[in-house]
Amino acid sequence: MNRFERGIEGLFFSSRWLMAPFLLGLVVGLVGLLYKFGAKLFDFILLLKTAPESEVIVGILSLIDLSLTANLILIVICSSYENFVRPINIADHPEWPDGLIRIGFSGLKQKLLGSIVAITAVHVLEWFMDIESHAETQKLAWVVGILLAFAVTMLILAIADRVSAGVENKGH
Repeated sequence: MNRFERGIEGLFFSSRWLMAPFLLGLVVGLVGLLYKFGAKLFDFILLLKTAPESEVIVGILSLIDLSLTANLILIVICSSYENFVRPINIADHPEWPDGLIRIGFSGLKQKLLGSIVAITAVHVLEWFMDIESHAETQKLAWVVGILLAFAVTMLILAIADRVSAGVENKGH
């Protein structure tokens, strides 16, 4: 390999650090989501005593929705950093949760789609809990259809990952 090729290769691999500002932006987004969660939690606590049971459940579902979205952002941040910027040495961080490190592309796809399906399911439950004010059946059908599309996509990807893992194992 000549000097020019090595220089180009070095440039390409060094460009991975350009991901860092994107990940920092996601951290800022996570902080913003924390702010929204705190505001919703505050409103929820204030209305808790007088709200009907269905509104309490919708309030809880909305807090769950924000929590799942925060989990999704955190998974993307940690996985992207480890897979594209710099590997993480587990020995240096024994207290870090296993779910945030050593996430391969297959695992990342499943975690992302799993989170998206859960978030969408929470939205569907919110609709059902407050069905009186959401009388638009066409919109509800779209929400349920999107949930089913995500669930089917997740299932297909899981099957494809399992099949490709089986083929790789047979090849070795």
